[in-house]
Parts: sequence; C-alpha cells; structure tokens
Amino acid sequence: SVSAAFWEHLRHLGLQDFPCSLSSWNKSRFNAHTSSRGGRLGLGADPGRQEEAVPLDEESPEALMELLSDQHSPWALPPDCSPQDQHLREMAVLTPELIRGSNIFQVFRSLRIVGKGVEEVDEGLLEFQQLEELILSANQISRITSANLPRMLKVLELCCNAVADLQDLCAHPPPELQHLGLGYNRLCSPSQDKYLTVDFWPNLVSLDLSFNNFTDLLGLVSQLSSLQKLRILVLQGNPLALIPAYRGFLVDSLPKLFILDDIHIGPDERRQFHGLARQPELIRSEARVVVTIGEIKGVPDPSTRQQLEVGCEAPVITYSYCVMYEF
Repeated sequence: SVSAAFWEHLRHLGLQDFPCSLSSWNKSRFNAHTSSRGGRLGLGADPGRQEEAVPLDEESPEALMELLSDQHSPWALPPDCSPQDQHLREMAVLTPELIRGSNIFQVFRSLRIVGKGVEEVDEGLLEFQQLEELILSANQISRITSANLPRMLKVLELCCNAVADLQDLCAHPPPELQHLGLGYNRLCSPSQDKYLTVDFWPNLVSLDLSFNNFTDLLGLVSQLSSLQKLRILVLQGNPLALIPAYRGFLVDSLPKLFILDDIHIGPDERRQFHGLARQPELIRSEARVVVTIGEIKGVPDPSTRQQLEVGCEAPVITYSYCVMYEF
C-alpha cells in the first residue's frame, strides 16, 4: 500500500537516529515545557546564544546540520535524493517534535512514491490532510478508490501503472484537482470517455492520457469539451493519434486549449484548422501505416539465382515469401 511504502521510506531516512531526532546529543535544547510562541518545544529565539549554552557532551545545531550537508559524512543523503527528503532531515535536526508521531502528516504538501511496487491506494492517505500533490508513478496500481484521497489534492500523477477503469476514482474525486496524469496505463474508449467530464473534474487544467488505448476521437472530444478550464492535453501514443486530421480536429474542437501533446497551439495553427470541428465526416475510423523494409537477413534472395543457359531444359525454380507483422 501507499502507507506501507511511505513508512518504509521514512525508516530509510533515519529521522529518529543521530544526527536527527531528539536524544542525548541535543537534549538540553528541548526542555520539557513548550515555548510561548507557536507551542513548539523549547527552541530559543537566539541560535547564537543557544550555541554558547551547548554542553560539552552535546552537539550544536550547526554541527548536526553540517553532518547532513557534508558529502563525505556517513549521514549525508545521496545526491539524487529529493528536496523533500532533505527538508525532512533538516526538520528532524532543528525541530524534531514537528515530525514525531502523527505530527509528521501535517508537514507534507507533496508526497512522491515512485517505483516502489505499490498496488493499493489505502485509506491511510487520509492522514495527510494538507496534501496537495500525490505522485505514484511506475507502480502496479490498477484501482484507485477516491474515498481514500485527501480532499485538498490538486495534483494526482499515476503514470506507468495498470489503471484500466476510472469508475472508482470518479465516485467521489477530489474537487480541487487541477492535474490528472494517467499516461501509460490501460484505459480504453469508449467505456472510459464518460469519466472525463466536468461533472467529475470541474477544476481540471491539465490532463495526460498518453499511451493508452483510446480509439474514438469524436466520442472523446465530445466529453473533453465540457472541461472549460482544460488548457493542457496529452493524447499522443493512443491509436486515435494516427488519424490524419487528429491534431487539427482537436485544436478546433477545444478552443481554450494552450498545449496539445507538449506542443504550443499558436494563432496561426488555430486559423489553419478553423472550421474543421464542424466537419466530422473528415475523421476516418481507420489509419494507414506504411512499413519500409531496409534489410532482411537469413532468407535467400530470389533475384540472385543463377541465370539459365539458352535452350536449357532444366526446370525453373521460383521462390516466394510471406512476411507478417503484429501491431
């Protein structure tokens, strides 16, 4: 589950181990009573005076922070760690009480769990009441229950999973969602088109449906046209993108769109395709693919067979081959 992957990740960060957390190496900085400002456990107002008062058997905040930032330190995070991980480690040194127990859920505005084999989006996510961005790319998620998603969510990225049905996600979706990333999944048309409307996503600005199995361009556009705030759309990699009039039809059908398939839509392009949306008869439900064979190895070439002598009565041998392609 997402929750299990989250706690495992925190364990690897070592937020409760030296030089983080609250223990013998910094105990004098955190007295038993709360400070008068903000209710945080006793951090003095003057870091300089704090450093002067550090006992000999303890470490100053500056020394502990240096252990995190020095690339030669055994406690330093690897160079490819996220800014969020760095921030958590720093908080665990400077204000450890803010990330102890359930307090840690209030710290997160963004949660990134990528390539961890996650299969379930569980109800533990509801603990993240302030979460605005959830990135779950490259996992094994096939079903998302919207009731388990924080209500303040604005970004939901599910690229490279196994999502084939949006029904559960659309049962009670986050009302403020602005970006929905569903690229490289198993969505098909027309069964999923009905879930891509303003009824479910009233504030959607960006939608990524790339590399799925959408085939009905007219049906999909009729649903997407209700998304009045949609400005960015990615559909490349779907079979419908092979239709000759694909881009022009979308540009004219969705006049508020700014970017289609990562390419900006300019005024000249809009003028070029003006009126195409009123000619659906130009949209064919078929595509033509031309395959050019550069070289074939391991097959005899009939054109190089030995020329027969004039008047020779030997039988003529011919060759024919069948080459098949799977798409």
